[in-house]
Amino acid sequence: MWNYEKRLQYPINITTPNAKLAQFILSQYGGPDGEISAAMRYISQRYTMPNRASTAVLTDIATEELSHLEMVSTMVHQLTRNLTMEEIENSGLGSYYIDHTVGVWPQAAGGIPFNACEFQSKGDPVTDLFEDLAAEQKARSTYDNILRVVRNIPEIADPIRFLRAREVVHFQRFGEALRSIQEQLDSKNFYAFNPSFDNPCTAGCAPEAR
Repeated sequence: MWNYEKRLQYPINITTPNAKLAQFILSQYGGPDGEISAAMRYISQRYTMPNRASTAVLTDIATEELSHLEMVSTMVHQLTRNLTMEEIENSGLGSYYIDHTVGVWPQAAGGIPFNACEFQSKGDPVTDLFEDLAAEQKARSTYDNILRVVRNIPEIADPIRFLRAREVVHFQRFGEALRSIQEQLDSKNFYAFNPSFDNPCTAGCAPEAR
């Protein structure tokens, strides 16, 4: 299904470790609006999309989110390598270090571990695509917040800007997929019509009233 080109989607070369910034950026690895959630959400939802175009959009974006996951984990790794114990303790990374040393592990900036309950695969394409639109905006907002913190550090800010720009593109593509589905709404799509809910005469009505 995938061909893996062994290079980062955007080059990353962070020369100065910074444990505090690593904790912030880690949220886009395993936080509530991070890249793990995005990749798993879209690859799970693709199977119930009603047309090939929308399935392709979910597959394409899920694949790209995996590359973003690789970028974010690379940033976290480069920001935490060669830290001294004093730097780890003073940065607030101590509790993370006890459990994971400086390995990359999915959690939010506040320390909450990744949880698959943070995303949904509902099986209704309109429901799922609206969630996807919201997910991309939340991810974009998180990157906005990170940029406010790292804006004066180009080696960190530049790849974060790239990731933010891709969230905007994904939002646009999900909008296109949603429109393609809404143009094809029929009785098979619960968003348009569900006879068991929407027909008051499904049961108990005289034949002439049905």
